Amino acid sequence: MKMGIWTATLIAGVLMLGTAAAADKPLTPQQQKMSTCSQEAKTKGLKGDERQTFMSNCLKADAAPAANSQQEKMKECNKLALGKKHKERQDFMSQCLSGSTSVAAPHAP
Repeated sequence: MKMGIWTATLIAGVLMLGTAAAADKPLTPQQQKMSTCSQEAKTKGLKGDERQTFMSNCLKADAAPAANSQQEKMKECNKLALGKKHKERQDFMSQCLSGSTSVAAPHAP
């Protein structure tokens, strides 16, 4: 129930801000997504719990792949960092996560 109230409040706030600030500056990607999802829910005539569920799913739609990509990168870098300790591991992880092409596989024990 708390999530539903929070979502409704967020939607109302973004819509109010979006209309007031539309003349001043372009919408952020999140605001654009919120507006698109809201328009779609309105077109479908969704109300109450149906609308909240739809909005939640719509706003989450593209969020998961980006998170998975970063998580997969972290897992791969952790595998490659086996055997490294302290400063060496920290430097390696920094390079690996930044996408540095000079990152090499760990030495065999």
